Amino acid sequence: MLSHIHIRNFAIIDEVDVEFDAGMTALTGETGAGKSILVDALGLLLGDRADSGVIRHGCDRAEISAGFDIGSQAAITAWLGERELDMDGECQLRRVINRTGRTRGYINGQPAPMQSLRELGEMLVDIHGQHEHQSLLRGSVQRQLLDDFGGHHALLKKVAGIHREWQNVRDELNTVIGDDAERDARLDLLRYQLQELDSPGLTAEDIRTIDEDHTRLANSGRLLETCQQALARLDADEGSTAYSLINRTLEELTELAGLDSRLEESTRLLNDASILVQECTDSLRSYADRLDLDPGRLQWLEERIGILHDLARKHRCPPVELPQARETLRRELDGIEHADEHRESLQARLEELEAAYIDSARQLTGKRKKAAVKFGRQISAAMQTLGMGGGVFEVAVVSDADRSYRAHGLDSIEFRVSANKGQPVQPLARVASGGELSRISLSIQVISAGSDTTPTMIFDEVDSGIGGGVAEIVGQKLRALGTDRQVLCVTHLPQVAALANHQMQVSKLAGEDTTRTRIRALDDEERVDEIARMLGGVKITRQTREHAREMIGQARSNGKSGNRKTRTRRA
Repeated sequence: MLSHIHIRNFAIIDEVDVEFDAGMTALTGETGAGKSILVDALGLLLGDRADSGVIRHGCDRAEISAGFDIGSQAAITAWLGERELDMDGECQLRRVINRTGRTRGYINGQPAPMQSLRELGEMLVDIHGQHEHQSLLRGSVQRQLLDDFGGHHALLKKVAGIHREWQNVRDELNTVIGDDAERDARLDLLRYQLQELDSPGLTAEDIRTIDEDHTRLANSGRLLETCQQALARLDADEGSTAYSLINRTLEELTELAGLDSRLEESTRLLNDASILVQECTDSLRSYADRLDLDPGRLQWLEERIGILHDLARKHRCPPVELPQARETLRRELDGIEHADEHRESLQARLEELEAAYIDSARQLTGKRKKAAVKFGRQISAAMQTLGMGGGVFEVAVVSDADRSYRAHGLDSIEFRVSANKGQPVQPLARVASGGELSRISLSIQVISAGSDTTPTMIFDEVDSGIGGGVAEIVGQKLRALGTDRQVLCVTHLPQVAALANHQMQVSKLAGEDTTRTRIRALDDEERVDEIARMLGGVKITRQTREHAREMIGQARSNGKSGNRKTRTRRA
């Protein structure tokens, strides 16, 4: 459950630190005081989209953090453990929103993406907003509510997975089949291109050799001239060549080494140099004798290189990569030529997936029909207690006649209602007025919440549009939910607030140049005054106080009052 929340520089909140307890807690206050701001802040903490507009005026950033007690929540503990984020039965969330628009999230002190916050948030808190009845008219929302009530998530995941694979195979099959004319044209082009690339009959190594041979032949004259000049400098028959100078010096130093042994190293090095010069001379002379000056071969090489460069430009690759391009084209050609085999394989797989999809989708349909009966019965019963006596609620599960495959199955879900006794049921959008729709929405939320395992539930003014005895029944239902989970309820109704285990007052304080929101827990007498204010408006009389005290006392006399006190402190 939610144990505390800290909000700083968010909307009109400068800084508040609120602690919560188990059971049902009512958040009350004047209109515009900022009751729903607390819910909005918690929504952002759990991964809702945010922008810099939520930052308090004059501040650089907003910061929201909260702590949750998850000691008995095995699924949440496992989720954190899998990501190495577990922390001894606690979960600390934090989100920072900067004026620049950047936002950062943290789970137990570790940076976390928004997707992780949303995944974890769905397990921690279930928020029911005051405008949910507006979305209740959408078929997708009705389907999700039924599936949530029936616990169809595993089967839904299976159906969606099969559908996704079926789509992929179908798309691949359509690509393989393609247009026959387009396919034939592509085959002709591939065969022509391969014939062009096959004609040289060259490997990448052959191409490199041709390039090297061409470079050598194109510069053969310069190579020969330079080699002859080098030979003349190294070892000519006459003149001061490198070889003769080294040998003359070697003879002189050899004689001197007999006088001083320290010259032996120099003598040895000169002897090595003489040998190397001679070897170099022999190598150059051999190279010059073998140097190819054939102009005919040079012309052949130039023609071959021209062909290779033309092909390289056509296939948009370096010449050395032409063999790779040829192999790529050959694989494509083989694929098209063997498309019939591939098409048959894909067609067989598609049929297998269709059969698997229909089987799983029909199982889902059966479960939905069973859940629809139970769901409709429970909603109808709730309607009787919410001022809609004689009202009937039904859930129609209609399988599409055209059997179009969709990720959520074959069914269309439609909520149908009769608001008055004796009237036939009709689609919800055609029958329910605004007030009736609000009551039906509340019934659905309460029933859905009863089948939910989320430890914390928040109801943000879902009781708008009702009052009197109906409001008291709503309060009773919310309090009943609070017996085995935490319930936070933003309400304007004294009948609902009086039935809460704990109550918090949200107020707006105006200073000389700023306005801020304050949230504080109420003790017994303060609760009486707040309920009296909700009952009597601006002027609180002795009678309204007595009425408020009676309402709170009645809840306690029924043995439903909580014994733990909610705490809050201003930061």
